Amino acid sequence: MSAFTPDGPELIPAGTGPAVDAVLTLTGERTIPDLDIENYWFRRHEVVYERLAPRCVDRDVLEAGCGEGYGADLIAGVARRVVAVDYDESAVAHVRSRYPRVEVMHANLTELPLPDASVDVVVNFQVIEHLWDQGQFIRECARVLRPSGLLMVSTPNRITFSPGRDTPINPFHTRELNADELTELLLEGGFSDVSMSGLFHGPRLREMDARHGGSIIDAQIERAVTDAPWAPELIADVAAVRTADFELSGREIRNIDDSLDLIAIAVRR
Repeated sequence: MSAFTPDGPELIPAGTGPAVDAVLTLTGERTIPDLDIENYWFRRHEVVYERLAPRCVDRDVLEAGCGEGYGADLIAGVARRVVAVDYDESAVAHVRSRYPRVEVMHANLTELPLPDASVDVVVNFQVIEHLWDQGQFIRECARVLRPSGLLMVSTPNRITFSPGRDTPINPFHTRELNADELTELLLEGGFSDVSMSGLFHGPRLREMDARHGGSIIDAQIERAVTDAPWAPELIADVAAVRTADFELSGREIRNIDDSLDLIAIAVRR
């Protein structure tokens, strides 16, 4: 059985590997913690929360598209207040029961249920590529942010995630973006001072890439798409991935177009 998570395959091998016992069903629209077979994609998402959480210290934060809720809860450890919004009612119920320090609401992200100028930071990680009206969502973020508030967005880099394709490789994505397209979207939506970083494999993950035919990502996707058995070595490496195995670098250090994911921070005008 195979499907897709927000930014990679829903890696459930056929007849091999560790048992999957998810609190939320792996529908293909979110990643979740505590599953060895999903660990690469989860850590690739979690690292961005870890690196950007310091920007949320003592601030009122909205996570627009919270999914399972682990990221909103991580931010709640440093923020003054965290409000989380998601369109999936089952995810909202899950967050409400599992993460009591997060205030969670069910809503469409193009109509955020918050007053004007009511938060200091909006977080939107690995979500914008799922939205049909990305421009309206960005304008809504500008509306709910206080002057000079921050919008922090992460999304798979179209150039490396769906190379050479007119449509996204992930069937749950509506429109993927490159760095210039994401910057333009933010500037047109009411933001300025856009800083762009990229997420890359660090040394340990590059060693794993070499062990698995040049790409641990492709090795996982191949098995998810073909239902091929997982080699024990691949299962072990995927389960061993840590957030420290990823590197976050700005334009001045590395070519953003080569990144796995894009991370943008923009200031409300």
